[in-house]
Amino acid sequence: MSSKDIECSFVTLKQTIPLLIKHNISAIPTNYALWYTYVSNDSPELNKKLDAAVENNLPLSDLHAKDLYRNFISDKEEVTAWGLRQSLEGMMIELSQSLIDTKSDTQAYKRVMDSCIDDLSKVEKEGWSVEEVLGLVRNMVKESQVIRQSTISFNGALVSAEKEIESLKLKLQQSQHEALYDALTGLCNRRYFDSELDSKLALDTLSLSIIDIDHFKKINDTYGHQMGDLVLRAVAKKLQASCRDNAQIFRYGGEEFAILMPGFDLKKARHLTDVMRRGIEKISVKDRRTGQILGDITVSAGVAQKQSSDKKLALIERADTLLYDAKRLGRNRVMPMS
Repeated sequence: MSSKDIECSFVTLKQTIPLLIKHNISAIPTNYALWYTYVSNDSPELNKKLDAAVENNLPLSDLHAKDLYRNFISDKEEVTAWGLRQSLEGMMIELSQSLIDTKSDTQAYKRVMDSCIDDLSKVEKEGWSVEEVLGLVRNMVKESQVIRQSTISFNGALVSAEKEIESLKLKLQQSQHEALYDALTGLCNRRYFDSELDSKLALDTLSLSIIDIDHFKKINDTYGHQMGDLVLRAVAKKLQASCRDNAQIFRYGGEEFAILMPGFDLKKARHLTDVMRRGIEKISVKDRRTGQILGDITVSAGVAQKQSSDKKLALIERADTLLYDAKRLGRNRVMPMS
C-alpha cells in the first residue's frame, strides 16, 4: 500500500468514527465496515440504504447490518463463515502434508534417477552384463512407479479437496440465505423479524400488522400442497409489491405474514394493510401442471400500534388478538375496523 493510500484510509477512518458516535452505532466490525464503505462512497446503493435509515431515524438490527454487509461489501465467492473454518483448515493441513510427502518422494526419485544415469554411463565404459543392465532398468521402473503413485495420490487429494471446497461454498451460501430468508417465498424470515422488531421498539411510532391467508388448510386439502405453495408465493409477491415508506414484510410462519411499519400510526398502518388485503382479492393462481386456476384468495389481518410501555410480545399479542377477531367476524377484513 502506498503512502497516499494510507493517508486516504486514515482520512476515511477519521470520518467514520464520528458517524458511528453521532448515530449511536456500536463499533463492531460489521458496522464499522458498513460505515467505512459509506464514507468511501464505494457502494452508492449501500449509501442509499443507510441514508434512508438515517433520514427516517430507523435503527439497524444486527441481522439487517449483516445482510447489508453480505449484499454490498463481502465477496460472494469468498468462503468467510467461521463455521467452515475448521473444515477448510483441516483440508489445508491434509493437502500440505500430501505436498510435503510428494516433494520428499520427488527428491528421493531424483537422487535415484541421478544414480541410475551415472550407472548408465558406465554400462558401455565398464562393459556391464545383460543381467546388470536389466537390474538397473528394473530399479528405474520400480522408482518410476513409486513416484507415479505418489503423484496420482496427490492429484487425487487435490481433486477431492476441490470438490469438498465447492460443496462447502454451496452449503455456506445456502445456510447464509436460510439464516435470514424464507426459502419458499424469498421473504425475510421470523428470525429476521425478531431482530428488526427488537431494534425498532425504541422508536416513538411503530405499528405491526399480522396477516393470515383465509382457509389455507382447505386450499391444501382441496387442491394439494403444490397449489398451496403457489398461493403463498403469490400472496408474498403482492404484499412485497405493496410495501412502502420503510414498511418491511416477513414470512411469520405457515400462512402468516408480518408487516413491520416504523413511523406508521395505527390509522396509516391500517390503511396500508387494507390496501394489501384488497390487492390480494384480485389474485388468481394457476397450477401449470394441472391447468387449475384458483381465485377468490383472501386474507385477514390484525394491526396494532406500539404503546409506550410495550415489550415485543405485548405488541405481537395485540396484533394477533385482532387477527383472530377478524377471523371470528367472517374473515377477509382488517381489524380494528377503524
